[in-house]
Amino acid sequence: MASKRRVSGKNKKTRRASVPRQVARVALTPAQDAEECERLAEQYPEDREELLREAADAWRSAGEHDRALALYERLLDPESGGCQEPDVVDAWRIHTLWDAGREDEGRAAASSFRARHPRDAEAWSLVAEIFECADETATSAEWYTTGVTHALGAGAPVTADVVEDFRDSFGLKQLLIGRHRVRRQLGEPHDDWDDVADELHERRASPVVGRVRPLDELHDPLRRKRLAEGDPTALQAEIEQLAAELYEEGGATTGPLKTCVLFWPPDEFAQLLERWPPVVDAYGDNHLDHLRQVERTLRELSDQGAVHLAVGRSTVSGLEAHVDEKGGSPDTSAARSGYAAELARKGQSVDWPPARNGPCWCGSERKYKKCCGNPAIG
Repeated sequence: MASKRRVSGKNKKTRRASVPRQVARVALTPAQDAEECERLAEQYPEDREELLREAADAWRSAGEHDRALALYERLLDPESGGCQEPDVVDAWRIHTLWDAGREDEGRAAASSFRARHPRDAEAWSLVAEIFECADETATSAEWYTTGVTHALGAGAPVTADVVEDFRDSFGLKQLLIGRHRVRRQLGEPHDDWDDVADELHERRASPVVGRVRPLDELHDPLRRKRLAEGDPTALQAEIEQLAAELYEEGGATTGPLKTCVLFWPPDEFAQLLERWPPVVDAYGDNHLDHLRQVERTLRELSDQGAVHLAVGRSTVSGLEAHVDEKGGSPDTSAARSGYAAELARKGQSVDWPPARNGPCWCGSERKYKKCCGNPAIG
């Protein structure tokens, strides 16, 4: 079963700037990733939980399910130090049992999970996804529904505003949207909670210019089946639909207004410092420190509630062209901010954060979680 790990906004840590530069810009096998994370967990105990969870995920990717399970069980054992999110860790343990072909044990573990009546929305969503991926759609729908009730508390109102203000808003949204998806698969009529999922989806999609595709359309069973099977007609229709939503007539890019942070690749960084020495006050004179600064800035913006964050891959020639057209001096923050906004407006930036297992924004070709998103990198 494929992993569907998401990044939630809760329990974010402040990364320690004093941690040595551990990560080389080379590709590692999943097993090497796992071993490196386990080593770092011993070296940096304050990041132990995150690193051991990353190690378990890597062992799963390597097909070493027993080693992954051993780490999850270690995290769940209070005598071994325990963890801050036991329900999420247990949900991943259940995923791993299923992945390992130990379905009976996975079902028993899911029953034990449910009997504890946990309140963690993300954990409920993860277990519901197991049954959804196993094509047990009715069971999955029931898990999504029960997860909402347990997360909010029995009898609590379920409205879009309540969900937005919830302590784990992301996890609760995933429960409601997942519930909408499987109920659509079952042919169930819309209910009040489905209406809430629709509203949350519309809010999340705004302010994209053009028609927002409703969840009923996105979750259409026939459409999803054709896409899963690689139907070329369905794929072409999706491409055309996305093009219509992302571009206005004439080719001007549209979409959410993004907050873009400039990233200077090594060669461009060196050239920037050579051409305009005063920028050292903003970026420093060490490229690895600049990498950390970009990631740290984005995390701080996210913690402050900023959305639609992006990284703009900058070039000296691009900055020069911007100031030639708009005026100003390249060594001023105002000119660089204007250049960042231009990159975002023209669609020449990448959204942040990347998927945990996706390529890092810095261009290293390593997974984000093992590169600039590594918890051991300050």
